[in-house]
Amino acid sequence: MGTSSADSQLQTLLTEGLSQLSLPLADDVQQKLLQFVALIDKWNKVYNLTAVREPIDMVSHHLLDSLSILPYLKGSTVLDVGTGAGLPGIPLALASPERQFVLIDSALKRTRFVLQAVGELGLSNVKVVQSRIEDFQPDEKFDTVISRAFTATEMFVDKTGHLCKESGQLLAMKGRYPTQEISDLPINWVYESHKLAVPGVEGERHIVILQPSHSE
Repeated sequence: MGTSSADSQLQTLLTEGLSQLSLPLADDVQQKLLQFVALIDKWNKVYNLTAVREPIDMVSHHLLDSLSILPYLKGSTVLDVGTGAGLPGIPLALASPERQFVLIDSALKRTRFVLQAVGELGLSNVKVVQSRIEDFQPDEKFDTVISRAFTATEMFVDKTGHLCKESGQLLAMKGRYPTQEISDLPINWVYESHKLAVPGVEGERHIVILQPSHSE
């Protein structure tokens, strides 16, 4: 069966985008990333998982945006809070099979999709949890806690800080640099911010890295 021109276009966009991000991923991983886009596109028609409707935009705004924070992950356990359609958790789990990921969301329709995607993509390093973050009580804390779902960084810290190891970090995926939000952070957290250049995404993107302060 031949590859359609649309599929070929998506493949080219992904390959070129990964090159710009300096993330060389194996061909089989790239194929699974594109399979994930196809799954979102299919389920989006019924479940309205994401506001991004076109597969060509999903490559940049979902895959490449998620993968742009891969260099900032640390440790072996990662929690993706408010994962929605599995973002950024599933692309990161595909690109980082040595890590264990937990993807949590409160909505049944979203976790149902993510479970389906995890099964179809054969991801053995992903656990899916349907729960409000306030009710989530894991056996162990995480090395990295990520979210692109929280609008306010201080709320992200308030709701998830206790799930982060003392040696761990929170990663807040943001658009513009969140000046006001940063000034509202609790004093027992230290932060740094990096501007991200995501291929195909015109708006500003930043990653804010937050770590518990161990100073007295």
